[in-house]
Amino acid sequence: MFNRNRCLRQVAAIASISSLMTGCGVLSSDSSEDEGPIVVGTTSAPSTLDPAASWDSSWELFRNIYQTLLSYPAGATVPEPDAAESCAFTDTSNTAYRCELREGLEFSNGGALDAQAVKYSIDRIRDINVNGGPAGLLGSLERVQALGDREVVFHLNKPDATFPFVLATPAMSIVDPESYPADKLREGDGIVGSGPYTLKSYEDGTKAELARNDSYDGYAERKNGAVTIRYFQDSGEMVDALRKHELDVAFRGIAADDILDLQTHEAQKEFQVVESVSTQISYLVFNPKDPWAAKPSVRKAVAQVLDRPAIAHKVYKDTVEPLYSMVPKGLTGHTTGFFDDFGQPSTSKARQMLSEDGITEPVPLQLWYTTDRYGSETKAEFEEIKNQLDESGLFEVTLKSRPWKTYVSGYQKGEYPVFGRGWSPDFPDADNFIAPFVGEQNALGTPYPAPEITGDLLPRSRQESDRAAVEKEFEEAQKYLLRDARLIPLWQGRQYVAASNEISGAERALDPSTIMTMGSLYRKTSW
Repeated sequence: MFNRNRCLRQVAAIASISSLMTGCGVLSSDSSEDEGPIVVGTTSAPSTLDPAASWDSSWELFRNIYQTLLSYPAGATVPEPDAAESCAFTDTSNTAYRCELREGLEFSNGGALDAQAVKYSIDRIRDINVNGGPAGLLGSLERVQALGDREVVFHLNKPDATFPFVLATPAMSIVDPESYPADKLREGDGIVGSGPYTLKSYEDGTKAELARNDSYDGYAERKNGAVTIRYFQDSGEMVDALRKHELDVAFRGIAADDILDLQTHEAQKEFQVVESVSTQISYLVFNPKDPWAAKPSVRKAVAQVLDRPAIAHKVYKDTVEPLYSMVPKGLTGHTTGFFDDFGQPSTSKARQMLSEDGITEPVPLQLWYTTDRYGSETKAEFEEIKNQLDESGLFEVTLKSRPWKTYVSGYQKGEYPVFGRGWSPDFPDADNFIAPFVGEQNALGTPYPAPEITGDLLPRSRQESDRAAVEKEFEEAQKYLLRDARLIPLWQGRQYVAASNEISGAERALDPSTIMTMGSLYRKTSW
């Protein structure tokens, strides 16, 4: 490990201050700007630049360019003030949440970021109300009150101890009222924010160039002067760019074969692979508007046939693990319900489920996936699912796919009988693996009335500030999800960041939602 203090002592004994600064490389973190931007590659391009429209991986860019009242400093697991100076519930029932803003905040265009801008930004999300958009996160919000220039009070219509977590999501990014229309989404490729970086230039699906925002006032450290994010369609192409040193860091969407290859002894001479625990999940969604997907017997028969360990091993080389509940391991409320009820994959049990519903012929199912969101193995994963279902003799599966932008609009319009989704949490709480998927308005754009969950279990759990004390409510909620089988969990991932050995900070760059905070990255020669 590089010992900066020891280096200082050694050099001080033999050199002047000026030679110390040169010989030991003790420069300010700003010096990396002279060496060009840190270049980060990912397979997850934004679907939009407007926070009012996004409940997806667009948040990765938002976290680095916009600012939220609360966020996650490196190593934090609960939200802490960012644009806010302080935030707290002001009552014992968790229905009034007050934030006081930092003094003198500005947007990148020089406009004032004040309490009115915060109110405008939150109200705008609800007023525009994009289908499948982040308005679904604000179900407990009754109204926003701006008091003077720096005080904002959020009045909730029911107790909600998770509300601070919601405010910390990039969906609640604060926008400039003069630059973002109140009743429609902003057009164009520009962003006006107040985050750690400004968006210098943007090419949709190709590249985003970020420059340090000198007027930023918040918690984030920035150990580099600029970052360029490059968007790839394919893991192989991205990792090839890393090997050619066209990238400094590769993140999100690295294929299993590429991970294993980068972990070899030979590759470790040039590259590092940082592995971390992740609550990212993959799951299937059944659309009740489709005559076949609407049948519980069909959904449960699919769940009975699916061989999750085969998917994890054959497709992902064990870089993911089978998942048997919508709440992943590591969070309060995790269960193994789908394994407990269905056990090992069984064609005979699935056949009996169908026959009891009068279904004796193979069920035609159309199964959709996206080609450019979750990584290069997605196609192979869905081909494996198709093979498993077809080989049972109980299903005839047709695979369909689209790029992410058109894929999203398709499932929001209810076009897909069965489709695949991935989920990285908005915040690290079991609530966020249940609430976004149920109710008339949800992240899937597919209404899922679940009154037992939305009317009782979630409201009850949100009264409890101690999130470790709500295990019973989340376990009960998952029993309803298991009964309906409209959402079928497939696997839980691990998170991998591959980087040149010249780069530091990768191990600190991921927040609890596995969003990369670009300011943590820096070249070793610059520190």
